[in-house]
Amino acid sequence: MTKGGMESVEVFTSEGKGRGLKAQKEFLPGDVIFAEPAYAAVVFDSLTHLICHTCFKRQERLHRCGQCKFAYYCDRTCQRAAWLNHKNECSAIKRHGKAPTENIRLAARIMWKIEREGSGLSEGCLVSIDDLQNHVDSFGEEEKKELRADVESFLEFWPPQSQQFGMQFISHIFGVINCNGFTLSDQRGLQAVGVGIFPNLCQANHDCWPNCTVIFNNGNHEAVRSMFHTQMRIELRALSKISPGDELTVAYVDFLNVSEERRKQLKKQYYFDCTCEHCKKQIKDDLMLAVKEGEGKPSAETVKEVIQFSKDTLEKINKARMEGLYHEVVKMCRECLKKQEPVLGDTNIYLLRILSIASEVLSYLQMFEEAADYAKRMVDGYMKIYHPNNAQLGMAVMRAGVTHWHAGLIEAGHGLICKAYAILLITHGPSHPITKDLEVMRVQTEMELRMFQQNEFMYYKMREAALKNQKIHVMPEPSNETAPSLFHKKE
Repeated sequence: MTKGGMESVEVFTSEGKGRGLKAQKEFLPGDVIFAEPAYAAVVFDSLTHLICHTCFKRQERLHRCGQCKFAYYCDRTCQRAAWLNHKNECSAIKRHGKAPTENIRLAARIMWKIEREGSGLSEGCLVSIDDLQNHVDSFGEEEKKELRADVESFLEFWPPQSQQFGMQFISHIFGVINCNGFTLSDQRGLQAVGVGIFPNLCQANHDCWPNCTVIFNNGNHEAVRSMFHTQMRIELRALSKISPGDELTVAYVDFLNVSEERRKQLKKQYYFDCTCEHCKKQIKDDLMLAVKEGEGKPSAETVKEVIQFSKDTLEKINKARMEGLYHEVVKMCRECLKKQEPVLGDTNIYLLRILSIASEVLSYLQMFEEAADYAKRMVDGYMKIYHPNNAQLGMAVMRAGVTHWHAGLIEAGHGLICKAYAILLITHGPSHPITKDLEVMRVQTEMELRMFQQNEFMYYKMREAALKNQKIHVMPEPSNETAPSLFHKKE
């Protein structure tokens, strides 16, 4: 089945997995298989005044809707683009007296769209909202309680003059949001800022080693003429060569976890048992749990102790980061590394987690040389574990490159920035803001590298002078969040 712009894929029934998506033609790494606008999307409750409600970009100054005083927009362009979806919401918020939670707002936007267009197949959709999985039957007691509370709040918010829906259908919509809500991120892709429903994307099955990745594109509303504006959308991009007839898969969870942990997470959040090859054969688990080899090979008891110490330390680190106690975090990372280094292998995930935190926090504290050393080790480990075209890997390599550059290690810095650029060209594409930022850094570091190669002494002199004259560049404060996961789960 194909529909508006979806000619290159088809829905099929896959054995033991329900529906899936298949390629209709060949794709190469970096190709956009399809782009899909949101069926409905909302900004998270905590960020409603900081993020544009149309394109989900983070902006300094936003315009507020004069009617409901709740919705915020970049400018008139975004405000006009939002009106069809905001009109009913606007009057409902005024009538209700306040805006309800993100889950209720998203359900309401879906229902208003159904009221306008019916619940059958809408333009460009391969499946209707009616046919999306809701997994309500698999809900535990706690989830059922939350569902009942959501339905009650929805009925209080839903205007009497709008089309009335039955309890079962309302529950279906909340079930769909619960297991198919896609995480939307800001333009830098670093922070989760909202949740949306993309029916076609929902058809792509999970694989821990997928052949596709999903990138959120905030669109471009800056063109002078509106016919050149591009709307906010997700893009399904190929990570490797895909042949006609191949199933298109995406990863619902980060790969940097042993197969047993990934399976537990997938069962708990998405209600299925992962049967992908990497889980069945436990591929790369040995790397993720690697211990030091050779003469002084540690005993199983020692390894167990160090892993437990690492888990405890990671908990304490999270607490200290929440409180902004960054020097304390560094101290704990150093202590933990001292215990880990004689025992754990270079690709052990507990070692890599500590290296990642240490490099990020030390960069923020302007201790770039130590940060660069940890970042290099982290990236070397990641390279052996992740798929070569993994977005998470690309972002980590970029961070390591910037850290080396700040540390004055121009050769290594430029090399890492080039490596990150090659990965992100495939995962994000050349027009994504992150890739564009990286291109600027690549050009700048290349120029500095040429200068360094011609005259090292002059390079360091000029660098010193430049650093004296410019305000010290502060790295972004370390965020406590991991990179946004693919699908948004209500905690």
